[in-house]
Amino acid sequence: MSATAKILLLGSGELGKEFVISCQRLGCHVVACDSYDGAPAMQVADEREVFSMLDGEALGAVIEKHAPDFIVPEIEAIRTEVLADYEVKGFAVVPSAKAAQMTMNRDAIRDLAAEELGLTTSNYLYAESREELRKAVDEIGLPLVVKPVMSSSGKGQSTVKVAGAIDGAWNFAADGMRGDRKRVIAEAFVDFDYEITLLTVRSKDGIHFCPPIGHRQEHGDYRESWQPAAMSDTALAEAQAMAAKVVDALAGDGRGWGIFGVEFFVKGDEVIFSELSPRPHDTGMVTLVSQDLNEFDLHARAILGLPIPTIEAKGASASAVILADRAAEDFAFTDVDDALGKAGDDCHSDVRLFGKPVTRPGRRMGVALARVDNGSVEDARAAAVEAADCVKISYGDA
Repeated sequence: MSATAKILLLGSGELGKEFVISCQRLGCHVVACDSYDGAPAMQVADEREVFSMLDGEALGAVIEKHAPDFIVPEIEAIRTEVLADYEVKGFAVVPSAKAAQMTMNRDAIRDLAAEELGLTTSNYLYAESREELRKAVDEIGLPLVVKPVMSSSGKGQSTVKVAGAIDGAWNFAADGMRGDRKRVIAEAFVDFDYEITLLTVRSKDGIHFCPPIGHRQEHGDYRESWQPAAMSDTALAEAQAMAAKVVDALAGDGRGWGIFGVEFFVKGDEVIFSELSPRPHDTGMVTLVSQDLNEFDLHARAILGLPIPTIEAKGASASAVILADRAAEDFAFTDVDDALGKAGDDCHSDVRLFGKPVTRPGRRMGVALARVDNGSVEDARAAAVEAADCVKISYGDA
């Protein structure tokens, strides 16, 4: 496959922006799509389209207009049945229409993993009303994690610790849902030691793994990630086997090439499948500083059918997010020089500001990165957090 391909990118957030940069370095022409103009990936793409990807007619019209070599979803909220129709017509959907359809809905991917593939997961039930959620609590017990089957970045996710919180959890999930299905997955709370993302690359020359990435979340959304995450050889081998099994199952009628963010809970040597994203993962932003080829480079290479070299972490590395605390259209970043000044002989630091046009409370606006050549992951985490804390957002109304 020639690298001079046209790519239709569905979703133009910060992950899409880095992906566009990786694709353009390989000579690709990228059309970035999102529901609003000026989205991060549009700022570096060759062309843009503004429309709702939940509008199947509009999505089909854009595909027809651009006739891309590859259709690459970056978000979950897409009329995936349209992608399936165009895959049948001969368009390449990345990694496949089946992957896009199944991972758009947590219930579909969970049923695939637990029921069809026999992977170890938490105990779970689905609920489509408050009453059904109460029944799930009665059957599974408390504490219980409640998530919309369709959402992103932790939206609508909460932990129910007492029966009196059920109504609030349902309302919170309903407010965070995407799409047109009011359904939640209720999961037994997993007593885990830590959780990881295993970036798994499926390419023409087989399956490749990045070193495991540890991460910390708040309200279901990532705040820090680090690489490599310490885990036993037994647990790592089990995670790799499970990840390979599920990404192979998602190939469908497509080639199934691309990067997958496969999330696991780990307890000792026990590995429990959690979720999967068939695209670069937010916790994988640490690879911007930790690997010669970051997750976006690897995604682009796999899609284009290019070779994937040995993937190695260059040193203990970490990322920490930069968050807004209010809604504003008039804002600026300050003290970036202080964040970049944290670099030294043994510490490499960087800041990536995403270029989002507006802020919202808790919205990710950037990420600080750090790598220490002669230190520990904890050293890298501390450096990344310190750099992120340096960056301030000043608001025009302040």
